[in-house]
Amino acid sequence: MGLRKLVTFAALAAAVTFSGTAGAADTIRIGDINSYKRLPAFTIPYRQGAELAIEQINAAGGVMGKPLELISRDDQGKPGEAVRYAEELFAKEDVVMITGSLFSHVGLALSAYADQKKRLYLAAEPLADALVWAKGNRYTFRLRPSTYMQVAMLAEAAAKSDAKRWATIAPNYAYGKDAVAAFKKILKARKPDVEFVGEQWPALFKIDAAAESQALEAAKPDGIFNVTFGSDLTKFVREGTLRELFNDRTVLGLLTGEPEYLDPLGAEAPKGWIVTGYPWSEIDTPAHKQFVDDYQAKFNDYPRVGSLVGYNTLLSIAAALEKANSTDTEALVDAFKGLSLDTPVGPITYRAIDHQSTMGAFVGLTDVRDGKGVMVDWSYRDGAAYLPSDEEVRKLRPADGS
Repeated sequence: MGLRKLVTFAALAAAVTFSGTAGAADTIRIGDINSYKRLPAFTIPYRQGAELAIEQINAAGGVMGKPLELISRDDQGKPGEAVRYAEELFAKEDVVMITGSLFSHVGLALSAYADQKKRLYLAAEPLADALVWAKGNRYTFRLRPSTYMQVAMLAEAAAKSDAKRWATIAPNYAYGKDAVAAFKKILKARKPDVEFVGEQWPALFKIDAAAESQALEAAKPDGIFNVTFGSDLTKFVREGTLRELFNDRTVLGLLTGEPEYLDPLGAEAPKGWIVTGYPWSEIDTPAHKQFVDDYQAKFNDYPRVGSLVGYNTLLSIAAALEKANSTDTEALVDAFKGLSLDTPVGPITYRAIDHQSTMGAFVGLTDVRDGKGVMVDWSYRDGAAYLPSDEEVRKLRPADGS
């Protein structure tokens, strides 16, 4: 049964329990490594999305006649722990590949492990550009639209604004650094007369929001590019609003429109920011509505971006297994290159040249309705339209024999 038909099996999913095949000798095991305790707002929905996909896949007969099983480990946001669990999953749990991880520094560590040990790793969530370019390798693929892709979507909007003097604020690690570098490069190419007048680099989840806001205000920018997320975003929005930092300025928020980060703000959510995010309740395509209905029926909750990523991750793995007709690592790697499949947000392809999927993102404006932060005036941007050319990728990515 083709993976493109999976969304039609929602009615069967309720009859299958996620743990029902655990320990079966003929189960295809997938290793899942993620920061469940460090950032549960994203990772728990991720795991739930993965569980839903597995139930539907298994209800439809599994892959190669075998059910899938997800074996999870918590890396605590630490690269060393992630690599240790990767080794354990392959050695003791007999997984055919690993997937997951949220933080970019953890994803880069797992990518290096995959390259060294010749094990397949599907990076579901890490956004660092180096994962598929500067440090890309044969054994690593990525699902989510990368930092570069989402920044390019926001830079497109920034170039159309009147803002010429820009300041940035981003967490001081791989993801934040990639985001700011990409924003400067892309915006400067689109609008050569822009200036960058300030940079703030708070430590991840240790932001001094008052000091950061004061420094940004002192730079007198016309626009602010914000890359903070999680608890850092909440503190920054509250302090910036109190100090009227965002008044009469163009503000861009990378990931700010995702429910994981927008919902905790409630009525304090900013208005008029240009953001990437996920307006789950407003997307009315049949495939996405079916996904939402299935997710709500199983978990009595609404999906977040993590839910969608987890779901698409397992759909991707099942499609690769089906294409390869094998659990052999090299066969699966070859199957992932150029792999195409349908998802609740449309078709995606894993590009052979850099192993990046073309999954896109939603871009729109933030607003407040009924005391909750929402995205309005949004549209879906196809990821393929925001990736560099093959010629550029060849310069960015090492020759790895892939």
